[in-house]
Amino acid sequence: MTTISRVWDSTTEVMAGRIGMIAPVALVTAFLPSLIGSAHTAYGTSTSAGFALVSFAIALLTLVLTIWGQLVILAIATDPATTAASARAQATARLLPTIGVTLAIVIAFMLLVVPMIVAIAFSGIGLAALSAATPTMMPRMPAGTSTFILLYTLALIVVMLIVGARLMLTNAVVLNERRGLGAIRRSIVLTRGLTLKLIGVAILFVIVLIVATLAAQSVSGLIFRLILGADGIATATFLASAVGALVSTGFTALAYVFTARLYVATRSREGDSAPTMPTA
Repeated sequence: MTTISRVWDSTTEVMAGRIGMIAPVALVTAFLPSLIGSAHTAYGTSTSAGFALVSFAIALLTLVLTIWGQLVILAIATDPATTAASARAQATARLLPTIGVTLAIVIAFMLLVVPMIVAIAFSGIGLAALSAATPTMMPRMPAGTSTFILLYTLALIVVMLIVGARLMLTNAVVLNERRGLGAIRRSIVLTRGLTLKLIGVAILFVIVLIVATLAAQSVSGLIFRLILGADGIATATFLASAVGALVSTGFTALAYVFTARLYVATRSREGDSAPTMPTA
């Protein structure tokens, strides 16, 4: 029987025992791209012609590095016999299949938004009104359309929580079982009976991540502004973003290790051969 408490205990063991292997990967693949993006935002000129192009290049680099880094950490945390070099090799070999599966999932989720777009299109709201809309100034919609969008959005949130929980092990399966799109179905099988628990863990994790990151960024930002003064607002903002990114990087690495240990636990539950839990 898979219990979240056992998976968490295993996660803390891995973090304690293999932090020397995990930390460099997390810093290079999660913290560094975030740092580059923050520097670009703080010091770049948003009105320049190349700003959008550089922003796109940074976003693409971040996506690839994030997926590769996740695969490396998953490999490290799955099998105690895995070395750093072996983990990098496994991640590199499975990078393109993982990107393909990820894109397929993203496209599927995007298709779920289509009914709302169709509803808005048939509501009589013009493109100009939508382009000028802001979060505080939305164009007026017919009552039926707004009700449909509200109910559909609520239903979509529920569906995304459930599906997100069931697909939590997809990348771990792509990495360890050499599957492609079949990893989606395999993840659903492995997480059977754990949906509500995983949703709860995910919601708690997001709340703690947001609170910790915002707190670190706010406090450090205030300190940096006091030190640097009014002329150093851009630098203070960049440094505060760096502190927030460092905190979020730690939580991200923790989430990857938890996913790896959950994969091992669910494999063991099935009776499949699974790596033993790493120890310090």
